[in-house]
Amino acid sequence: MANKKKETIVEEPIVEETVVVKEQPKVEAPKTKAKTRDTWEIKDRAYVLRGKSSPLTYHLKSKGIFWFDEEKGYEREIGYSRNQRTVFVDEMQGVKRPAHIWFKDGYLMVPKEKVTLQKFLSIYHPYKNKKYYEVDEQKNASYEVDNIELELEAMNLAKSLSFEDVEAIMRVEVGSRVSDMSTAEIKRDALVMSRRNPSLFIDLANDPNIRLRNIGIKATEMKVIKLSSDQRTFMWGSNDRKLMTVPFDEHPYSALAAWFKTDEGMEVLSSIEKRIK
Repeated sequence: MANKKKETIVEEPIVEETVVVKEQPKVEAPKTKAKTRDTWEIKDRAYVLRGKSSPLTYHLKSKGIFWFDEEKGYEREIGYSRNQRTVFVDEMQGVKRPAHIWFKDGYLMVPKEKVTLQKFLSIYHPYKNKKYYEVDEQKNASYEVDNIELELEAMNLAKSLSFEDVEAIMRVEVGSRVSDMSTAEIKRDALVMSRRNPSLFIDLANDPNIRLRNIGIKATEMKVIKLSSDQRTFMWGSNDRKLMTVPFDEHPYSALAAWFKTDEGMEVLSSIEKRIK
């Protein structure tokens, strides 16, 4: 057998390399604007045509509309397509499927799933609050509560006032016809008025001159005093002696009520009250 030569393995010396690492300057991460939180509330929404009379059907324009984008600084065309997730035409992709928007009997209900249509009607459409408005149930409920509370306040006031004050208020409302009404009729009509027009009833009840006006009108109807044909002078009914002159451009009974508060007028008022009882 031939003698095998031994393989000589020569190991290369390990050379340690010195790596110089240069310190890189710190680069701050770019500041990004905080994303605006989408506050859009997912819910069913209703829209109602403005005006007293509503057509059986009303077609609302849904294409060829422009909306000014303040961030971009120019007008953008908007429209509604049922297969798009945006109302901006320049952002729409693929084939558009335009859809008609119809109000029936002045009303349009849009379910919560149709967010794009809701935003088109609630945010972008130029006819909003001009030809139609969005129903705000929370706002309506608050408004109804305020109205109910006002009605209760007026009705409680109507029950607590003296009959003379109630009569004075109703004389403003129905005029001299009050003289032919019974006590029960006056009280009933006062309660009805307080429910139908609570603000006016409360204003009249708080008018410090309303009772004095009523006394003046009642005294005139009973001929205790007289008002001249030109409505410029009040006189005693018995002897035509002049009581007061109505200032120019003032309502005669408003002027008389103010005059009743003067020293001379208070004496006449006392005398009139005794005669009309």
